[in-house]
Amino acid sequence: MFTAPDPGRLRLRNSVRAVIGVGAAVAVSELSGFPLPASITGGLAALLALFTVTDGTVRAQRITTALLPLAGFPVLAFATALYDLTAARDMAFVATVFCGVYARRWGARGQALGIFAFMSFFVTQFLHAVPAQLPGLYAAMTLALLVAWAVRFVLWPIERGAPPVAPPAEAPRTGLDRPTTRQAFQAAAACAVALVVGQGFSEDRWYWAVGTAWWIFVNTTSRGETLVRGFRRVLGTVIGVAVGLLVAVPLDGAPVASAALVALCVFGIFYTAAVSYSWMMLAVTVMASLLYGLLGVLDAQLLALRLVETGVGAGCAMLAVVLVLPVTTHATNDAWILRALHCVHAAATHTAARLEGDPEADPAPHAAELEALFGRARVALAPLVHPLNPFHGRKARARQALRLLDDCVNEVHALVSATAEPPASHEASLVAACWRVKAAVEALTIHETRAPAWPQHFNGQEAPHQPEPGTPLVHLHNLERALSDLALPLGRTSGSRLAGS
Repeated sequence: MFTAPDPGRLRLRNSVRAVIGVGAAVAVSELSGFPLPASITGGLAALLALFTVTDGTVRAQRITTALLPLAGFPVLAFATALYDLTAARDMAFVATVFCGVYARRWGARGQALGIFAFMSFFVTQFLHAVPAQLPGLYAAMTLALLVAWAVRFVLWPIERGAPPVAPPAEAPRTGLDRPTTRQAFQAAAACAVALVVGQGFSEDRWYWAVGTAWWIFVNTTSRGETLVRGFRRVLGTVIGVAVGLLVAVPLDGAPVASAALVALCVFGIFYTAAVSYSWMMLAVTVMASLLYGLLGVLDAQLLALRLVETGVGAGCAMLAVVLVLPVTTHATNDAWILRALHCVHAAATHTAARLEGDPEADPAPHAAELEALFGRARVALAPLVHPLNPFHGRKARARQALRLLDDCVNEVHALVSATAEPPASHEASLVAACWRVKAAVEALTIHETRAPAWPQHFNGQEAPHQPEPGTPLVHLHNLERALSDLALPLGRTSGSRLAGS
């Protein structure tokens, strides 16, 4: 809850860069003479550009950032034109939600563009923007995106030396079998209901309910993930409202103090996003309170209304994932774990080929992919290990599966490093160990124990022995052990002779 690893201080550097980027965007907008609403819009555009663009290469990140106006500007114009046409505006907002979620089938770029389009519609409701304000909003957003571009790709290119691994893409499916298609219908239904119920509580701030429902669906796939995300959003908002009452209301829009605290909130959003959705929502809620203070409309009743609208949006999202084309947690877990295991199989195959002298064999890409797949499997399993999960047996099995998958990732990475310089003559014991790992994976992925097609030049049936510490063989032995133990929480048959030993 309070500590999390930060290898290479990447989260810290990214968070500091975000503060610089958003702060510079707002400062440039103010110096250019834009009114405060336009400066806030520019700051939001810079924040989204730095937060949502997560493509796997720097070049792809540049392209996605450049495409953001193409997704957001038409929506911004459409939303301002429909501002006073309630029925048409509401239908257009729900259509934007559907298209924004549907776009996630195109990976990280689709998600970033969909989020930017949605938030462009959202900000017009936040600022009560009308068509006459469009030129200023366009200019402020364009300027902010240019500043964010310069900060990210020129001033502080954190990703240039070590580009991030792209999130694993969705497995090929069609129609309603695709999780993104189902989620598009779920999000549209949730946001439509949230819109109607939210307007019942407030004609002016109903969009909070829609925004809550939308963001709960971001980076979730299964029913369980979305339910947990909804709980965490409400929890973070409750704490954030309490902090807002203690901090933002007494400030009453004091410019310098409010700006400093907004910068701190931006840092908190980026620093906590990867490890705690509740902490991130606390920072978002406090930042929204401070912005309303700067706009001169903040009071205790407004914060109470925000809490109510958040509850409405979260409730609608939770109902939608249960009632509208649900994607079960078990199916999602199984899919991501199987993909991670196939990646282990590929790493073992390439390691064996490298040991046998194949110069083209390289297990390193599979080790990197395994890291990303395990991260996604961890997210999928999170609902099962949540403290509020009443099924203690499933919780225990999920925790065991997470521990063993983590062991697999660590051993694969260690194996790749240990075999980076293969011996001049291949070692039969190492190749045999690779084949035993492959057999263990095959047993877990095809629901049956099947002996691999062992190479003819060694006897793969020899019983494994405990290897010497610090050798590649020990990593293969530990990997086989982890795969053997993984059969129990997955309810499979182990294909390893280490089972039960």
